[in-house]
Amino acid sequence: MSMPPKTVLEVSAEEVEAIRQAVRTADVATLGDGRARADLTHVEGLVALLSDERVSGPIYDLPRPINAESVTRWVVESQALALAGEALLIVNLDAEGVVAGYSRITVWPDRSAAELAGAIRADRQNSGQGGRGMAHSFGWIFETLGVRMMCLTAALDNIRVQKGIDAAGFTRMGERDAVRPDGTIRRSIYWEMMREDWRMRHRL
Repeated sequence: MSMPPKTVLEVSAEEVEAIRQAVRTADVATLGDGRARADLTHVEGLVALLSDERVSGPIYDLPRPINAESVTRWVVESQALALAGEALLIVNLDAEGVVAGYSRITVWPDRSAAELAGAIRADRQNSGQGGRGMAHSFGWIFETLGVRMMCLTAALDNIRVQKGIDAAGFTRMGERDAVRPDGTIRRSIYWEMMREDWRMRHRL
């Protein structure tokens, strides 16, 4: 399960509600071509995507075992959290309309913070798309959802993702225990970044 960031920000009630409303109303199509909020029509595609351990293996907060029942429940829960302004589950559809990736944004409005997790299909990995997609998503989360901080985790052996997060300018802040849905623990590297630091880095 996703855990709130280590750093605790002071957040007004007005900011909390603004973030919730931004999550509820965000147009995820502005993230890029083929992006859509996940719904029940995407369950089969998500199962196919996530059944590949090259895609799902490094990700700690996916429903397991990965099957139609667990993914259906995950989609429905994510839709409810979206209505509460606390999460977005987004699919990335290829030119044929097949699920080629996903992103899940967990939001803590009372912390003005968010976490991003996701993956792309194995045939699209190591092509440079992942790094570019991550960087674009970080900026979108800061500016569209209005959070002031992002936190990220990656498994100790997931060097590819670690390099992408470091390259985006996030600050390593030690390690933390990520808890999987089955209660087991995955030791992870932990990063944070503030929105103003992102803006300065990208001159927004």
